[in-house]
Amino acid sequence: MTETLGLLVNTDKHLDYVINIVNAAYAKGKDIEIFFTGKGVLLTLKSNFRKLAGKARLSVCDVSFRANGLNGREAEVPGVGFKDFATQARNAEMIARVDRYLVF
Repeated sequence: MTETLGLLVNTDKHLDYVINIVNAAYAKGKDIEIFFTGKGVLLTLKSNFRKLAGKARLSVCDVSFRANGLNGREAEVPGVGFKDFATQARNAEMIARVDRYLVF
């Protein structure tokens, strides 16, 4: 059984740290899940965000995305499909499923 790393990103800082942790975990064969919420949703439109696509299951809090003025820009987020814009229930499910959980 593969170990799973979960990350909660609720700040618009530290994208480079998130990418580096994901790259290291991915190289070790870990499953990775990331939930972006609060100001963290602003990172989804940064050019480096695409480095996460394909390496982790990416989810974005739909309420936070809209609250931060990004409504209508969902198609611009690489690696995140329509169903990946979710509620906080997705974060709770992730917490229950992962072996390790980091918060940024």
